[in-house]
Amino acid sequence: MNNNATPKTEQFLGTRLLARFQKFSRSIVRSSGHPLAFAIAIGIIVVWALTMPLFHTGNTWLLVINTVTNIVTFLMIFLIRNAQNREGEAVQLKLDELIRATKEAQNTLLDIEELSEVELDRIKARFELLASQARKKSIIENAAISHETRE
Repeated sequence: MNNNATPKTEQFLGTRLLARFQKFSRSIVRSSGHPLAFAIAIGIIVVWALTMPLFHTGNTWLLVINTVTNIVTFLMIFLIRNAQNREGEAVQLKLDELIRATKEAQNTLLDIEELSEVELDRIKARFELLASQARKKSIIENAAISHETRE
């Protein structure tokens, strides 16, 4: 998560306008994911399909519904991405705080999302090796416990 872009965006748009957009975005994304919104969308499709004979199923009627759905889809992409970016950043900050608060954790992982792919692959390989070693140790310990209980 690159936090360097936020001040530039705030300078360009203004803090109030940006806050309003984020509030609007969250409310639209939440309401569009509600079952009632899905029912309304189905209702619109049914009404559109039933009114096709009234308009003689012409190309104009198809063009209208096609244009409206394309515009709504296009705008929803930006609203959803805004909400996802904010949620992702919030989760990242919470994870960073957990890492920082845990004494045994490696503070070098706090900004891991900023590392290159090569660096991430190196860290992933190290954790995969640690996980493999932990599984082997667990298997050995479980086998020893199982052996002791049989005797």
